[in-house]
Amino acid sequence: MPPKDGPSRPRRPRPPARGLVDARRDTPRDMPALAPAAEGPGEVLSRVRGLETLEPTYEAWLELRVQHGATRARFREERERLTQQGSFLLGAVRAAGLTPEAGEASALAPPGGEGFLGEAQGRLSGRQAELERQEAEAEAQYQEAFAEIRATLVDRIQRFLEATRPRIQLLLRKVDAQRSILHVARVGADEAVLLCFLWAGRIPSRYGFLFDDSTEDVALPPPTLYAEEGVAPDGIRPSAASLEALLRAPGEVVPLKGFLPVFVPKPGGGEDFFRLLQRGPVMEVEVAEGGTFRSFLAREEAERFAGHLLRLKLAGKIDLELEAG
Repeated sequence: MPPKDGPSRPRRPRPPARGLVDARRDTPRDMPALAPAAEGPGEVLSRVRGLETLEPTYEAWLELRVQHGATRARFREERERLTQQGSFLLGAVRAAGLTPEAGEASALAPPGGEGFLGEAQGRLSGRQAELERQEAEAEAQYQEAFAEIRATLVDRIQRFLEATRPRIQLLLRKVDAQRSILHVARVGADEAVLLCFLWAGRIPSRYGFLFDDSTEDVALPPPTLYAEEGVAPDGIRPSAASLEALLRAPGEVVPLKGFLPVFVPKPGGGEDFFRLLQRGPVMEVEVAEGGTFRSFLAREEAERFAGHLLRLKLAGKIDLELEAG
């Protein structure tokens, strides 16, 4: 076909095939956006102050813990980097002959290099001091944030307990004439937090603690504590006596996992340590005996446990429903 008169119309460029990089761009079309910077303690606390419920407050607390751990890790890595830098610098200075042995000048030492080591060490020490200052400042901010979170939770739990009463349904299952098993119907996550504070006088470290049956070792039963709030990783399965000692120790927070503690007065004085162990749709009542727990309760123990809950009901602390099976 003969060419047409006049200038030819410029051809529209063909768009690149989907999934390929456009040569006119610096990045692919589907390059994901960069993640925003993590919030600091102040931003997290601002969100908490605008809330009144328990679960978002616990979520903010967990977020602060994660941030705190990441911040500590970054400072630790920077300290290690500065230490390696100092070690490398000293090795280089020795290799250059600027640190002669026995006070004699090295033949390798260049003229005018006597003050290099001191200047370099001074700069490195200044950077280390600045890092320590920043780390101490960040740690103080996080500790203040944790204290505010704990105080906020205690205040809200106390107000909730004044306005509402957790509902307890106690189920009696007879084994024989002298023994029985007590079950408590499963409660909600909010009620679990309220009951932990009501019975132990402390707040749990996590919101869904009662329903967490996870384990790091399938050959072992689920741990009864989280490795936090001063509990070491090798201390998450304490004996009944050690668990009772932890619960009776002073403090605001207890890292319980999978159960609720109850201390029931004894006729002759003192208290027995019971726990409500989560088992699917119910919690099974167990009593501490030596280093372990047992679920087969003597008649007197079962009656005393039920009587303790009845006193709490009469005091207006809980709503109680008793059911004999």
